[in-house]
Amino acid sequence: MTMDYSRSITASLAALALLSGCAVGPDFHRPVPPANGGYTAQPLAATSSTANVAGGEEQRFVSGRDIPQQWWELFKSQPLNALIEKSLKSNPTIDVAKAALRQARENVAAQRGYYYPTVQAGASVTRARDSGAISPVTASGAEPYTLHTAQVSVGYTLDVFGKNRRLVESLQAQADFQRFQLEATYLALTSNVAASAIQEASLRAQIAATQSIIQAETEMLEQLRRQFKLGYAAGLDVAAQEAALAQAEQSLPPLQKQLAQNCDLLASLAGRFPNEEPEEKFELAALALPQELPVSLPSKLVEQRPDVRVAEEQLHAASAQVGVTTADMLPNITLSADLGSTAYSLGHLFSAGTGFWGLSGNVAQTVFDGGTLLHTKRAAEAGLDQVAAQYRSTVIAAFQNVADTLHALQSDADALKAAAAFEQAAKRSLDLTRRQFELGYVNYLSLLSAEQAYQQAVINLVQAKSNRFADTAALFMALGGGWWNGPDPALSAQTSTPVGNPH
Repeated sequence: MTMDYSRSITASLAALALLSGCAVGPDFHRPVPPANGGYTAQPLAATSSTANVAGGEEQRFVSGRDIPQQWWELFKSQPLNALIEKSLKSNPTIDVAKAALRQARENVAAQRGYYYPTVQAGASVTRARDSGAISPVTASGAEPYTLHTAQVSVGYTLDVFGKNRRLVESLQAQADFQRFQLEATYLALTSNVAASAIQEASLRAQIAATQSIIQAETEMLEQLRRQFKLGYAAGLDVAAQEAALAQAEQSLPPLQKQLAQNCDLLASLAGRFPNEEPEEKFELAALALPQELPVSLPSKLVEQRPDVRVAEEQLHAASAQVGVTTADMLPNITLSADLGSTAYSLGHLFSAGTGFWGLSGNVAQTVFDGGTLLHTKRAAEAGLDQVAAQYRSTVIAAFQNVADTLHALQSDADALKAAAAFEQAAKRSLDLTRRQFELGYVNYLSLLSAEQAYQQAVINLVQAKSNRFADTAALFMALGGGWWNGPDPALSAQTSTPVGNPH
């Protein structure tokens, strides 16, 4: 008979579970990609080229071409490849993002457990003696007495209006949010390493150029001092050259400071401490400029940018939360059942006549709460509107980011061409002025002016070269970094198998 009761209760709960209706609240639909045909007002043209200058190659934009997952390999730098690989393995921000994803997925699995009844088993032993002023508790009237009880309790909350389904939906959206946060962390890390490596190469080139300038200024000062002793140069010329040398020397420490701090940053990105000597060194001459640049279609950008996908999942979670608050305003139906046996001795615990059972249901509806549930629902709806506006803002910012980078690449090429022309012209002018100064045709101030112009031209050329490399890396980041073409990094996180939705 006990088994019949158990089967009856189980069948009743299963039948009632199937009565659950549709989930209340809005059903989420992914936002439609913006109907935007391009990133810039004018069609993209190949960038200008600069002959006989490293990093001056023409760059062509290929619309619709996909982005490789390991885009940094296009720079053909083995030290850069090695450092990014180390960073991906050792940077703690990756572990933070993976742990957050695992936590979010476990929260989803935990909430899905409420789709099923809660079953608890228990056993108790009671030794008691009752007052003689009341009727005997036991049928035999024995005092004191011992009762052995074993029972199973089953509880289930019917998800009639879909509150639990909306909760699972919201938590799943938060898990997907963390999934794209992980992708964003990968993209930010690889982009920061590439940008910092290019910055190091630029600083090394600027330091080398400044040291060459200091050496040339020092030699010129020694020559002027000798001429001054012989009466061929004025003291004013010597003082002017001393000032020029001091100015050149003054520009070196800030560059050295920036290089040291940049090396500290690279060590940190690679998961190392600053006092650990880096194995990789970067030079501009060792970097290759990618000449064919993929440009994703605008309709694909919202699927590829991790920050846009993060904003989309926040929108999804906010939409589900509206359903949760709506369901809170509707009746709550719970079922419970108890099945067990009580006996005076353990040996007779499951004997005939010792069993008991009970089945109960409860319906609860909030009648008055001072408007709490209503305003909570309105707050959720306002939150949905807020996140929707944030999503649109994120999409617009993403398009702006790509457009800014494309404009920068066009300008970088023109700036490099102008910087190379300036450097060549300044070098010719300096050489001519030096010969004329040695022949006595121009004064020293003319030579000093030509030297300072050439010094600035050399620094400008180095900066123009590095800008092309840096903005090329920025374009890959702006387009999403190609994460969709690589293995899912979230799979490396230890996740439990989620329990399925029975509905």
